[in-house]
Amino acid sequence: MAMGFQESDVISALQKIFATTDPRVIVGIGDDAAVLGTSTQSLITSDMAVEDVHFKLEWSSAFDIGRKITAANVADILAMGGRCDFLTASVALTGNETLQWIENLARGMKHEADLAGAHIVGGDVARGPKIMISMTAMGAAQSPILRSGAQVGDGLYLSSLTGWSAAGLELLTREVSINSAIAEKALSEFSAPTLDYTCDFSKATSMADVSDSVLTQAEQIAKASGVQLALDQSLISQASEFADLSSLADELKIDVFQWIFAGGEDHALLATGVNLPGIRIGTVESGSGISGVKGKVAPVSWSHFDQSK
Repeated sequence: MAMGFQESDVISALQKIFATTDPRVIVGIGDDAAVLGTSTQSLITSDMAVEDVHFKLEWSSAFDIGRKITAANVADILAMGGRCDFLTASVALTGNETLQWIENLARGMKHEADLAGAHIVGGDVARGPKIMISMTAMGAAQSPILRSGAQVGDGLYLSSLTGWSAAGLELLTREVSINSAIAEKALSEFSAPTLDYTCDFSKATSMADVSDSVLTQAEQIAKASGVQLALDQSLISQASEFADLSSLADELKIDVFQWIFAGGEDHALLATGVNLPGIRIGTVESGSGISGVKGKVAPVSWSHFDQSK
Protein backbone atom coordinates (compact mmCIF):
# COMPACT_ATOMS: atom_id res chain seq x y z
CA MET A 1 0.00 0.00 0.00
CA ALA A 2 0.96 3.65 -0.06
CA MET A 3 3.48 5.12 2.35
CA GLY A 4 2.32 6.18 5.79
CA PHE A 5 -0.76 3.99 6.27
CA GLN A 6 -1.80 0.35 6.25
CA GLU A 7 -4.46 -1.51 4.28
CA SER A 8 -6.45 -1.72 7.52
CA ASP A 9 -6.54 2.11 7.59
CA VAL A 10 -8.09 2.11 4.11
CA ILE A 11 -10.66 -0.57 5.04
CA SER A 12 -11.55 1.37 8.18
CA ALA A 13 -12.04 4.59 6.18
CA LEU A 14 -14.16 2.78 3.59
CA GLN A 15 -16.31 1.15 6.28
CA LYS A 16 -17.21 4.61 7.56
CA ILE A 17 -17.91 6.04 4.08
CA PHE A 18 -20.02 3.08 2.93
CA ALA A 19 -21.85 2.45 6.23
CA THR A 20 -25.58 1.72 5.86
CA THR A 21 -28.52 0.85 8.09
CA ASP A 22 -30.52 -0.75 5.25
CA PRO A 23 -32.07 -3.94 6.73
CA ARG A 24 -31.31 -5.88 3.52
CA VAL A 25 -27.58 -5.56 4.29
CA ILE A 26 -27.26 -8.22 6.98
CA VAL A 27 -23.43 -8.14 6.93
CA GLY A 28 -21.60 -5.36 5.06
CA ILE A 29 -17.91 -4.50 4.74
CA GLY A 30 -15.60 -6.22 7.23
CA ASP A 31 -16.15 -9.96 6.77
CA ASP A 32 -15.12 -12.38 4.00
CA ALA A 33 -18.31 -11.68 2.08
CA ALA A 34 -21.38 -9.51 2.38
CA VAL A 35 -24.67 -11.13 3.44
CA LEU A 36 -27.72 -9.73 1.66
CA GLY A 37 -31.41 -10.48 2.04
CA THR A 38 -33.17 -10.06 -1.35
CA SER A 39 -36.07 -11.43 -3.39
CA THR A 40 -37.33 -11.13 -7.04
CA GLN A 41 -35.24 -11.83 -10.17
CA SER A 42 -31.62 -10.92 -9.55
CA LEU A 43 -29.54 -8.83 -11.97
CA ILE A 44 -25.74 -8.78 -11.85
CA THR A 45 -23.15 -6.96 -13.97
CA SER A 46 -19.47 -5.99 -13.75
CA ASP A 47 -17.43 -3.17 -15.22
CA MET A 48 -13.75 -2.20 -15.09
CA ALA A 49 -11.95 1.13 -15.42
CA VAL A 50 -8.20 1.31 -16.04
CA GLU A 51 -6.02 4.40 -15.62
CA ASP A 52 -5.03 5.97 -18.98
CA VAL A 53 -7.60 3.82 -20.81
CA HIS A 54 -10.87 4.88 -19.16
CA PHE A 55 -9.65 7.87 -17.17
CA LYS A 56 -6.62 10.12 -16.78
CA LEU A 57 -5.60 11.52 -13.41
CA GLU A 58 -4.73 14.89 -14.93
CA TRP A 59 -8.25 15.17 -16.39
CA SER A 60 -10.46 13.75 -13.62
CA SER A 61 -10.61 14.08 -9.85
CA ALA A 62 -10.81 10.99 -7.65
CA PHE A 63 -14.41 11.94 -6.81
CA ASP A 64 -15.36 12.11 -10.52
CA ILE A 65 -13.64 8.80 -11.27
CA GLY A 66 -15.61 7.19 -8.43
CA ARG A 67 -18.85 8.63 -9.79
CA LYS A 68 -18.10 7.56 -13.37
CA ILE A 69 -17.35 3.89 -12.67
CA THR A 70 -20.39 3.67 -10.39
CA ALA A 71 -22.69 5.29 -12.96
CA ALA A 72 -21.44 2.84 -15.62
CA ASN A 73 -22.44 -0.12 -13.45
CA VAL A 74 -25.75 1.30 -12.28
CA ALA A 75 -26.72 2.15 -15.89
CA ASP A 76 -26.38 -1.51 -16.88
CA ILE A 77 -28.88 -2.50 -14.17
CA LEU A 78 -31.27 0.32 -15.15
CA ALA A 79 -30.99 -0.80 -18.78
CA MET A 80 -32.53 -4.13 -17.74
CA GLY A 81 -35.53 -2.32 -16.27
CA GLY A 82 -34.20 -3.02 -12.80
CA ARG A 83 -33.23 -1.11 -9.71
CA CYS A 84 -29.65 -1.25 -8.46
CA ASP A 85 -29.46 -2.42 -4.84
CA PHE A 86 -25.85 -3.31 -4.07
CA LEU A 87 -22.34 -2.68 -5.40
CA THR A 88 -18.89 -4.06 -4.66
CA ALA A 89 -15.72 -2.19 -5.67
CA SER A 90 -12.22 -3.65 -6.04
CA VAL A 91 -9.39 -1.18 -6.53
CA ALA A 92 -5.74 -1.69 -7.47
CA LEU A 93 -3.55 1.22 -6.30
CA THR A 94 0.04 2.05 -7.21
CA GLY A 95 1.07 3.04 -3.67
CA ASN A 96 1.56 6.69 -4.63
CA GLU A 97 -1.98 7.75 -3.71
CA THR A 98 -2.77 9.67 -0.55
CA LEU A 99 -5.40 8.40 1.85
CA GLN A 100 -7.40 11.54 0.97
CA TRP A 101 -7.36 10.58 -2.75
CA ILE A 102 -8.63 7.09 -1.89
CA GLU A 103 -11.32 8.54 0.38
CA ASN A 104 -12.41 10.96 -2.37
CA LEU A 105 -12.65 8.05 -4.83
CA ALA A 106 -14.86 6.24 -2.32
CA ARG A 107 -16.95 9.37 -1.71
CA GLY A 108 -17.54 9.71 -5.46
CA MET A 109 -18.71 6.08 -5.55
CA LYS A 110 -21.00 6.71 -2.57
CA HIS A 111 -22.39 9.92 -4.10
CA GLU A 112 -23.50 8.10 -7.26
CA ALA A 113 -24.67 5.03 -5.35
CA ASP A 114 -26.84 7.29 -3.17
CA LEU A 115 -28.41 8.85 -6.28
CA ALA A 116 -29.24 5.33 -7.48
CA GLY A 117 -30.53 4.19 -4.09
CA ALA A 118 -27.78 1.55 -3.94
CA HIS A 119 -25.34 0.49 -1.21
CA ILE A 120 -21.64 -0.37 -1.54
CA VAL A 121 -21.23 -3.52 0.54
CA GLY A 122 -17.70 -4.79 -0.10
CA GLY A 123 -14.71 -5.13 -2.39
CA ASP A 124 -10.95 -5.43 -2.26
CA VAL A 125 -7.82 -3.27 -2.29
CA ALA A 126 -4.60 -4.44 -3.96
CA ARG A 127 -1.33 -3.13 -5.38
CA GLY A 128 -0.90 -2.66 -9.13
CA PRO A 129 1.20 -0.86 -11.76
CA LYS A 130 -1.72 1.49 -12.51
CA ILE A 131 -4.99 2.36 -10.82
CA MET A 132 -7.63 -0.20 -11.78
CA ILE A 133 -11.20 -0.19 -10.50
CA SER A 134 -13.51 -3.15 -10.94
CA MET A 135 -17.10 -2.85 -9.80
CA THR A 136 -19.95 -5.33 -9.62
CA ALA A 137 -23.57 -4.20 -9.41
CA MET A 138 -26.43 -6.31 -8.14
CA GLY A 139 -30.06 -5.43 -8.63
CA ALA A 140 -33.52 -6.81 -9.14
CA ALA A 141 -36.40 -6.62 -11.60
CA GLN A 142 -39.91 -8.05 -11.57
CA SER A 143 -39.67 -8.49 -15.34
CA PRO A 144 -36.28 -7.67 -16.92
CA ILE A 145 -36.35 -5.61 -20.14
CA LEU A 146 -34.05 -7.20 -22.74
CA ARG A 147 -32.60 -5.95 -26.02
CA SER A 148 -34.74 -8.43 -27.93
CA GLY A 149 -38.24 -7.03 -27.35
CA ALA A 150 -38.49 -4.12 -29.83
CA GLN A 151 -41.73 -4.20 -31.86
CA VAL A 152 -42.36 -2.72 -35.32
CA GLY A 153 -44.20 0.57 -34.75
CA ASP A 154 -42.46 1.36 -31.45
CA GLY A 155 -40.79 4.72 -31.02
CA LEU A 156 -37.06 4.93 -30.23
CA TYR A 157 -36.11 7.09 -27.23
CA LEU A 158 -33.08 8.39 -25.33
CA SER A 159 -33.30 9.19 -21.61
CA SER A 160 -31.08 12.25 -22.25
CA LEU A 161 -29.16 13.74 -25.17
CA THR A 162 -25.96 11.85 -25.94
CA GLY A 163 -22.74 13.41 -27.25
CA TRP A 164 -21.75 15.54 -24.25
CA SER A 165 -19.05 13.14 -23.04
CA ALA A 166 -17.51 12.93 -26.53
CA ALA A 167 -17.58 16.74 -26.70
CA GLY A 168 -15.71 16.93 -23.38
CA LEU A 169 -13.10 14.44 -24.59
CA GLU A 170 -12.64 16.53 -27.76
CA LEU A 171 -12.05 19.68 -25.70
CA LEU A 172 -9.48 17.91 -23.53
CA THR A 173 -7.58 16.14 -26.30
CA ARG A 174 -7.39 19.36 -28.36
CA GLU A 175 -6.57 21.39 -25.24
CA VAL A 176 -9.21 23.96 -26.12
CA SER A 177 -9.50 26.79 -23.58
CA ILE A 178 -12.79 26.56 -21.68
CA ASN A 179 -14.65 29.86 -21.80
CA SER A 180 -18.35 29.02 -21.79
CA ALA A 181 -20.96 27.25 -19.64
CA ILE A 182 -21.62 24.90 -22.58
CA ALA A 183 -17.96 23.81 -22.70
CA GLU A 184 -17.98 23.42 -18.89
CA LYS A 185 -21.01 21.12 -19.16
CA ALA A 186 -19.24 18.99 -21.78
CA LEU A 187 -16.17 18.68 -19.55
CA SER A 188 -18.22 17.73 -16.51
CA GLU A 189 -20.23 15.15 -18.51
CA PHE A 190 -16.97 13.59 -19.70
CA SER A 191 -15.56 13.48 -16.15
CA ALA A 192 -18.75 12.08 -14.57
CA PRO A 193 -21.69 11.38 -16.92
CA THR A 194 -25.08 12.34 -15.48
CA LEU A 195 -27.51 9.43 -15.36
CA ASP A 196 -31.13 10.55 -15.51
CA TYR A 197 -32.61 8.55 -12.63
CA THR A 198 -36.02 10.22 -13.10
CA CYS A 199 -36.65 8.97 -16.66
CA ASP A 200 -39.17 6.12 -16.31
CA PHE A 201 -38.60 3.54 -19.05
CA SER A 202 -40.47 0.78 -17.15
CA LYS A 203 -42.93 0.42 -20.09
CA ALA A 204 -40.14 -0.04 -22.65
CA THR A 205 -40.21 -3.09 -24.93
CA SER A 206 -36.40 -3.19 -25.23
CA MET A 207 -33.55 -1.20 -23.73
CA ALA A 208 -29.75 -0.79 -23.64
CA ASP A 209 -27.27 1.43 -21.82
CA VAL A 210 -25.54 3.82 -24.23
CA SER A 211 -21.96 3.39 -23.03
CA ASP A 212 -20.30 2.59 -26.37
CA SER A 213 -22.45 4.78 -28.66
CA VAL A 214 -26.03 5.17 -29.88
CA LEU A 215 -25.07 3.46 -33.17
CA THR A 216 -23.44 0.49 -31.43
CA GLN A 217 -26.29 -0.02 -28.98
CA ALA A 218 -28.99 0.56 -31.63
CA GLU A 219 -27.32 -2.11 -33.79
CA GLN A 220 -27.45 -4.49 -30.82
CA ILE A 221 -31.18 -3.88 -30.25
CA ALA A 222 -31.94 -4.17 -33.99
CA LYS A 223 -30.07 -7.46 -34.24
CA ALA A 224 -31.49 -8.95 -31.02
CA SER A 225 -35.06 -7.92 -31.93
CA GLY A 226 -34.89 -8.71 -35.65
CA VAL A 227 -35.99 -5.19 -36.64
CA GLN A 228 -34.64 -2.00 -38.20
CA LEU A 229 -34.15 1.14 -36.10
CA ALA A 230 -34.81 4.24 -38.19
CA LEU A 231 -33.06 7.24 -36.64
CA ASP A 232 -34.50 10.70 -37.35
CA GLN A 233 -32.00 13.57 -37.14
CA SER A 234 -34.75 16.20 -37.44
CA LEU A 235 -36.46 14.78 -34.33
CA ILE A 236 -33.18 14.87 -32.40
CA SER A 237 -32.54 18.48 -33.40
CA GLN A 238 -35.71 19.44 -31.47
CA ALA A 239 -34.24 18.18 -28.16
CA SER A 240 -33.79 20.89 -25.53
CA GLU A 241 -30.00 20.57 -25.26
CA PHE A 242 -29.37 20.12 -28.99
CA ALA A 243 -28.80 23.82 -29.76
CA ASP A 244 -26.07 24.09 -27.09
CA LEU A 245 -24.28 20.92 -28.17
CA SER A 246 -24.59 21.90 -31.82
CA SER A 247 -23.08 25.36 -31.21
CA LEU A 248 -20.09 23.71 -29.50
CA ALA A 249 -19.69 21.30 -32.42
CA ASP A 250 -19.81 24.20 -34.89
CA GLU A 251 -17.15 26.03 -32.89
CA LEU A 252 -14.87 22.97 -33.12
CA LYS A 253 -15.85 22.28 -36.77
CA ILE A 254 -17.29 18.86 -35.97
CA ASP A 255 -20.54 17.25 -37.15
CA VAL A 256 -22.69 17.27 -34.00
CA PHE A 257 -24.22 13.92 -35.03
CA GLN A 258 -20.76 12.34 -34.84
CA TRP A 259 -20.91 13.11 -31.12
CA ILE A 260 -24.59 12.20 -30.64
CA PHE A 261 -24.57 8.95 -32.62
CA ALA A 262 -20.96 7.79 -32.30
CA GLY A 263 -19.63 9.29 -29.05
CA GLY A 264 -19.42 6.93 -26.08
CA GLU A 265 -19.58 6.97 -22.29
CA ASP A 266 -22.74 9.01 -21.94
CA HIS A 267 -24.54 6.32 -19.90
CA ALA A 268 -27.91 7.42 -21.21
CA LEU A 269 -30.53 4.73 -21.82
CA LEU A 270 -31.80 3.83 -25.31
CA ALA A 271 -35.29 2.33 -25.30
CA THR A 272 -38.08 1.29 -27.64
CA GLY A 273 -41.77 1.51 -26.79
CA VAL A 274 -44.94 3.53 -27.17
CA ASN A 275 -45.21 7.08 -25.78
CA LEU A 276 -42.16 6.79 -23.55
CA PRO A 277 -40.66 9.83 -21.78
CA GLY A 278 -37.27 11.21 -22.78
CA ILE A 279 -36.18 12.29 -26.28
CA ARG A 280 -37.75 10.57 -29.27
CA ILE A 281 -35.03 9.89 -31.86
CA GLY A 282 -36.67 7.48 -34.29
CA THR A 283 -38.97 4.55 -35.02
CA VAL A 284 -38.79 0.76 -35.07
CA GLU A 285 -39.47 -0.59 -38.58
CA SER A 286 -39.38 -3.96 -40.28
CA GLY A 287 -36.00 -4.90 -41.70
CA SER A 288 -32.56 -4.98 -40.12
CA GLY A 289 -29.78 -2.69 -38.93
CA ILE A 290 -29.89 1.10 -38.72
CA SER A 291 -31.22 3.69 -41.15
CA GLY A 292 -31.48 7.48 -41.22
CA VAL A 293 -27.86 8.36 -40.41
CA LYS A 294 -26.63 11.00 -42.84
CA GLY A 295 -22.98 11.78 -43.53
CA LYS A 296 -19.88 9.95 -42.39
CA VAL A 297 -20.66 8.97 -38.82
CA ALA A 298 -18.79 6.08 -37.27
CA PRO A 299 -18.37 4.89 -33.66
CA VAL A 300 -15.01 5.65 -32.09
CA SER A 301 -12.77 2.78 -31.05
CA TRP A 302 -13.63 1.10 -27.75
CA SER A 303 -10.06 1.83 -26.57
CA HIS A 304 -11.26 5.22 -25.20
CA PHE A 305 -7.94 7.06 -25.47
CA ASP A 306 -5.50 7.03 -28.37
CA GLN A 307 -2.47 5.49 -26.69
CA SER A 308 -0.12 6.79 -29.42
CA LYS A 309 -0.54 10.42 -28.30
